Amino acid sequence: MSKIIEDMSWLRVRTHDVSKVLKSSEGEYVRLLGWIASKRMIGNIVFCLIRDGSGFIQVAGKKGVTDENALDAMKRVSLESAVMVGGLIRDDKRAPKGKELSVKEFQIISLAEKWPITKSAIKSPSFLYDNRHLSIRGRKARSILRIRSELIYSSIEFFTKQGFFLINAPTLVQSACEGGATLFNLDYFGKIAYLTQSAQLYEEAAICSFEKVFVLQPAFRAEKSKTAKHLTEFWMLEAEQAFATHDDIMKLEEELVSYITNSVVEKCFEEFEIIGRKFSPPSAPFPKITYDEARNIAMSKGIEFEWGEDIPTEAENIISKNFEKPFFITGYPISARSFYHMADPRDERVTLSSDLMTPEGYGEIATGGQRIHDYNTLMERLRKQDLPTESFSWYLDLRRYGLPPHSGFGIGIERLVRWVCGLKHIRATTLFPRTITRINP
Repeated sequence: MSKIIEDMSWLRVRTHDVSKVLKSSEGEYVRLLGWIASKRMIGNIVFCLIRDGSGFIQVAGKKGVTDENALDAMKRVSLESAVMVGGLIRDDKRAPKGKELSVKEFQIISLAEKWPITKSAIKSPSFLYDNRHLSIRGRKARSILRIRSELIYSSIEFFTKQGFFLINAPTLVQSACEGGATLFNLDYFGKIAYLTQSAQLYEEAAICSFEKVFVLQPAFRAEKSKTAKHLTEFWMLEAEQAFATHDDIMKLEEELVSYITNSVVEKCFEEFEIIGRKFSPPSAPFPKITYDEARNIAMSKGIEFEWGEDIPTEAENIISKNFEKPFFITGYPISARSFYHMADPRDERVTLSSDLMTPEGYGEIATGGQRIHDYNTLMERLRKQDLPTESFSWYLDLRRYGLPPHSGFGIGIERLVRWVCGLKHIRATTLFPRTITRINP
C-alpha cells in the first residue's frame, strides 16, 4: 500500500504548474505538485524528473543547498510517487527545456510501491493494456491522449464558429441506425433496448429546430472484427445540416479536417516529437473517386469483391496508399448503405453518399451523405430492406412535418487520432479501449 503523508500543509501552499515554471525567470522561487517520472543519482546530487498535467521539469537536490530532510526524501522517493517540491529556478542548457529547479524543500505526499512497468514489460502490448490504468502515465500514451483532446477541443471550436448547435442524443434506443447485426441489446424494464450506434436519427429531428447541429458522444458497435481500426465503444463527432446537399456536407468535412489538424499541429508540436510523428495538415479540396473507381483499384491489386458490397477493410487500406492526403469515395450502391441514404437521381442504383478516407493505409474515418427527406420514398426503402416500419414511426413522422432536404456525416474520433498520430492500432487512441476481447480495466 502507498504511504499517505498525514501532514496536509502542502494543500495550503501556493503552487505553480510546470508549463508556467518553464517560463519563469532565473532565481524565482516556485513550488510544484506532481509525480516522479524518473530519478537518478550522480554522486551527492539527486535528479528527479517531475511530471504534472502540463509537462515535465528536472529538479536537482544537492547537499549544502537542499534541506537535509528534503534531500533524504529525494533519495528514498520511488517512481510515480506524488510529491511537493520547492526551490529556485536555474537556467541550464543541459536540462530539458533549459530550465532546472534547484531544490530547497521536498515532501513526499503519497509514496508509490515499486513501479511494475519496466523496460522489458513495455515490449508486451497485452501487459500494457492489462495495466492501462498505470500505463497511461507514460510519455507516449500521454502525448497521444493530449493530441486527442486538442482534436476534440478544436472540432467544438470549428462547429461553434460555423453556427452549429451542440445537442445530446439518447444512448438507449429502440431502433437501429446502422443495421441490427451490430447492436448491443439489453433489458429495459421488460422491453428490448439497444446501445446507440449513432445519434444521426435524433440530429435529423433537431435540425428542424436549430437548422445546424452537431453531437460528440459514445457509439457502440457489436462488430466481431479483430482489425487495427475497430473498437466496440468509440466516440463519434456527427453533424447534420438542413437545406444542405451531399456536396455541401463534403465541403464541410474538408473544412473541419483542415481546421482541426492545423490546430493540433500548432498546439501539440511537443507531443508529435515525443511520438515521432511528422504530420502535415491537409488542405482543401480533397480528391474524389467513385465506388467503381475504388473497386477497380482494389481488383488491380488482387482484392476481389462483388459490386454492391461494402469495400472491405483490406481494400480500403490498399486504395488509401494511392493518395497523399484525405480523399472521398462517392457513389456507394444502395445495397452497401443504410436505409436512410438518398438515391442519386442520375443513377438510382447508387446513393448520394461518401466515405472520407485517409492516406498511408489508414482507410475510412467518416461517412456522410444526403438523407431521404420524403415520407413515401423512405417508407418504400424500409419495406424493400424488410425493416419494421413501426420501429421508425417517429422518424417517418418527421417527413410529414416540413423536413427539408438535408445532409450530415459522422467521423470516428479514434480513427482520426490513429491517422493523425500514425499509430498501428486504434486501441492506443483512447483512455481505456474496448474491443471484442477487452472490457477491463
